This record gives sequence, structure tokens and C-alpha cells, in this order.
Amino acid sequence: MTLRSPRTPDGGLDVLRAVFGFESFRGDQGRIVEHVVAGGDAIVLMPTGGGKSLCYQVPALVRPGTGIVVSPLIALMHDQVEALRLLGVKAAFLNSSLDAQATRDVIEQAGGGHLDLLYVAPERALSSGFGQLLTRIDSRHGLAVLAIDEAHCVSQWGHDFRPEYLRLAELHARFPDVPRIALTATADAVTRSEMRQRLAMTEAVEFVSSFDRPNIHYAVVERRDPRRQLAAFLADHAGEAGIVYCGTRAKVDQTAQWLQSRGVDAVGYHAGLEASARQAAQERFRRGESVVVVATIAFGMGIDKPDVRYVVHLDMPKSLEGYYQETGRAGRDGEPAFVWMLYGLNDVVAQQRWIDSSSAAPEQKRVESIKLDAMLGYAESATCRRQVLLAYFGEESRECGNCDVCLSPPELWDGTIAAQKLMSAAIRTDQRFGAGHLIDVLRGVGTARMTQLGHDRLPTFGVGSELDPQEWRAVARQLVAAGLLRPDPTALGALQVTDRARPVLTGEQTVMLRRAPAPVLSRADARGGSAGRSSRRRGSTTDTAPALAPPDRVLFEALRAERKRIADADGVPAFVVLQDVSLRQMAVERPQTPADLLQITGIGTAKAEKYGERLLAVIAQARGE
Repeated sequence: MTLRSPRTPDGGLDVLRAVFGFESFRGDQGRIVEHVVAGGDAIVLMPTGGGKSLCYQVPALVRPGTGIVVSPLIALMHDQVEALRLLGVKAAFLNSSLDAQATRDVIEQAGGGHLDLLYVAPERALSSGFGQLLTRIDSRHGLAVLAIDEAHCVSQWGHDFRPEYLRLAELHARFPDVPRIALTATADAVTRSEMRQRLAMTEAVEFVSSFDRPNIHYAVVERRDPRRQLAAFLADHAGEAGIVYCGTRAKVDQTAQWLQSRGVDAVGYHAGLEASARQAAQERFRRGESVVVVATIAFGMGIDKPDVRYVVHLDMPKSLEGYYQETGRAGRDGEPAFVWMLYGLNDVVAQQRWIDSSSAAPEQKRVESIKLDAMLGYAESATCRRQVLLAYFGEESRECGNCDVCLSPPELWDGTIAAQKLMSAAIRTDQRFGAGHLIDVLRGVGTARMTQLGHDRLPTFGVGSELDPQEWRAVARQLVAAGLLRPDPTALGALQVTDRARPVLTGEQTVMLRRAPAPVLSRADARGGSAGRSSRRRGSTTDTAPALAPPDRVLFEALRAERKRIADADGVPAFVVLQDVSLRQMAVERPQTPADLLQITGIGTAKAEKYGERLLAVIAQARGE
């Protein structure tokens, strides 16, 4: 392989400091950058907010030529290019949002060697015209790196599958000497294998960072009165930006309208809306500081907004990969964030019905059912949520102290007899009824239908009065999660006893169940002590600012107001100018000179020159100067 000499000999550290304003790399970032700068291929798995973009942006600035970034979503390109331009980086994108003249301008810039980074949609990356542009760039100026972002889109079994990704290996065949880096925040072992094979990256070095997001609080709550529960949660997060995911478009519309009627600044987003409506919703979310987006999973991939304070699921996701990716959109700035899911047995029925009715091959259906079982096991877990989630991705961890299970450990009880009663009721009713009817049988609820069916004469009628309906529903969910009962999606969720239940029915095996604690909705309780962590001076890309004293809080808000004025004038979201963590550090350290500003996390040379005078004036005014 022919390697081109890098622009700088430092492995990218000087670029990181001067351009991006960070003193040091975090975790595997340094090793990844060094490997790609040297011309090696890399597969990078790093959690959302973990700094994946730097892993290709820095090599593109260190190596000669133009870096090409294949990205699946327009919103991501816009955010990244806006942020890079404010840092003084020559960046542009090519996608369907550009008109003909703007497209020609970008092509001319790229062909003339005037771009450091060029973002492109996968469809365009494979076009003959773009291929000719790449040949021109490579022959005249060189291609620095080829980055494939959101690389899990290559997985045909993934919920974000993009068929164009299957052909991206063609770029390597045309430009074999250009180092490649494939990046994702969401990939289990199966997906990682697909990425390696389908992208023809069998020799690439794999870098797997921790999937842990310690600033996120995880909670799962039994669905009882979803609107009341959602209203209570959002009341504790008033004035903050968040995402509320729903399983259907109809539910998105209904929930968004209901929240709007309650005075919440909410917008709906799903694939059934007009493109202009989706774009408007996305822009409101990007630029607003307290907008709630109610959406299907069509919203979010590639969203680079760092100050999302919570992600809510009103319906259970199909897999832990999807759940992890969607929840990873919260707290990308490292500040405390909250992930909250409502869950009920009907979620399992609906998801299994979707799998069974799909046109997928039997093997794919089997894989999807296994993933659903893992999601169900997480929802019903009696142990640390973070441990269960990370274990799914092959990572061991200790109890986190920042999830509902750790903060309010559930009480375990011997539920063997209750399990036997529920399964016996299912058997004696010919396994044709769902949890609601079986609970009525066990509790001895006499209705006309019960009498008509003759179920009031069954031996199991009335034998379960010791538990209330909510407790019986918890028993049913946990037996399904344990694989002892299976809801039949073709029979309206009728509970059927599996072969694994035999030793429980015969008394050879005990069943320990959990009593669900009261849900933790208070932000102060949910933080688990994470809000008061101290910061290091500029240290690394993960520095977390301390809680602010009253005078510092006043200055912080003044800096936020100035940031908004700058953002409005530049026509960009506020977080593109500076993130809250930078403003917090300024409020505490109160820099007085441009040189002092360069010691603030996230402020490089370009931002110090562009915004320094205005920021320093705000700080001087706070000092009474």
C-alpha cells in the first residue's frame, strides 16, 4: 500500500488542540487517529456522544487531500459542516437539499482541492458523476480518508438498513490506497460481522470502546395510565429538550396534539408527514432549547444535538440495539440525562405479531424473536439495567447506582405458587385467553361472559384473590420474560404454557419474582449523585463541569444569552457555537484574555478569534469592569 506523508508529525494532537479546543484525546480516539493517519483501515464502535466524529475529522486534517464522509442523513451533514466551518475547517456536503447551482459550487470546490472534508449521501457516493469527481480529487490533490458513518446501516437485519451501504465496498476497489474507517454506536456481534464482510474490511483493526453512558439514568415503568405518567415525567423536565418515541404514526399525532393542548412546546415527526413538515420539526428541535419532539424511530439517527435531556419510549422498542441507539441521543454533552420507558405485556404481543406477519425469511424471524426476548428481559430485569444493557454488547460492568433498579432495588419473593396458579388457569381455559381474562378467573370475578364460558366452575376460579390485578400482571410479564409463558400474537395475545414450564408445574423448580418499586420520577433522586462531579481544567473531551454557585449561575445565563444572539446572527443552532459545558467552565474560571479562552474546553483558535471579544466582554461586565 502506498502511503502519503501526513501534513503534521504529531498524530493529530496539535490539530485536536488548535482546531477543536481539546487538550487530549479520550479513550481509544488517539489510537484510532494514529492508525488511520498511518494509512490503516479501522472499524470503530463507540457510544453516541463518545467522539466518533473526531476519529475521522482529525485524520482528514492531518493527511494530505480531502476526506470523504459517507453519511445517511441530511441533518447530520448540516450540523457537522456548520460546526466545522465555525472551527475554520473547509467543509461542505452534497445531498438533495442543495439546488443545482449550490451543487456545482461544491463540486468545483472539491475538484479544485479547496475542501478538507466533503460529506455525501450513500446514494450519491455510488453515482458515476461522484465517482468521476473522486478520481479528479485523487489524481490532483489526494483523498485523505474514506469514512463510513452509521456503518450498522449495512446490516440487512437491522432496523436502519440502507441497501446502498451494501455497495460501498466498490469505493475501496477503486481507491485501494485510501484508508477507510467505518463507525457506529450500535452493533452487536452479528452486525459487526456483517459490517466487516459487506464493507470488505476483513483486515481492518477493530476498536470497541465502552458502550457505557454513565451520565444517563435508566428507568422502566409499568404502563398504567400513560398520559398521566408522561405528564408527570415531563413536568419534572419543563424547559428542557427531549424526544418522546411512539410505536405508530397515529400515536405520534395523538400524543403531540395532546401535549400541545397542555401548553407543551411539542412537535410531531414521522415518515408519513410531508417533507416540509418533517424539516420544520427537525429545525425547531435543533434550534430550540425546550422543544419536545414526539416521533417514530424515523426521527433521530444522525441528530447531533448535544443538549437532549431525556428520551422517553411510550412503547417498547423491537431490540436492545434500537433502544440503545435511540436512548443514546440523550445527554451527548455529558450532563445528566434521563431515559424512561413505559412497558406492558401488550408490547410483547404487538412486536411478536409484527415479526410473525412479516415477509422475512424464517432465519431472520428467529433472530428478531431472539432480539425481542433480550429486550423483554431488560424490561423485566431485577438487576442493574446498565449491567443488562452492557452485557448484551459483551461488556461487563458493576452496578451503576444510576438506574431505577439500583436506586430502588426490587423486593424478590417466591412466586412459584402464583406461577403455578396462572399457568394452570391458562391450561384449564385451553390456552385461548390473554392475561386480563386469566386474572379475572384467578380473582374470581363473576361476569356474564365468565358464566357463559363456564370458567366460574373451574378449580382455578377464585384461587388467586391474594394478589391484586396489578400484581398478577407483573407475574404474567415476568413469566413471559422467563420463557414459561408465550403470548400467541395470532390469538390476541392468548397466553400459552411452554415446555420450559413443566418443572415449575411439577414443583421441581422454584420461581423468584420481583415486586416492582414505586417509579422514580424525581430528577434529584434519579441523578444518583452525578450532578456534582468536579471538572478538570480543559483536560479531555469528557470533562464535566461542576454545579454552579449562584454568582456563576448568573454569569452562565448571561453567556447563554450572548451565545443565542451569536447563533441567531449566524443562522446556526446555539450548540454549534458553543456547548453548555464550555459556558459552565467559563462561568467558573472567568477567563480575562484571549489566551485564557484557549484553555476552555471546546474553544480552538478559530472560535477564540471569532467570539472571544464578545464573550470576554460579558465576563468583564460580571466582574463589574
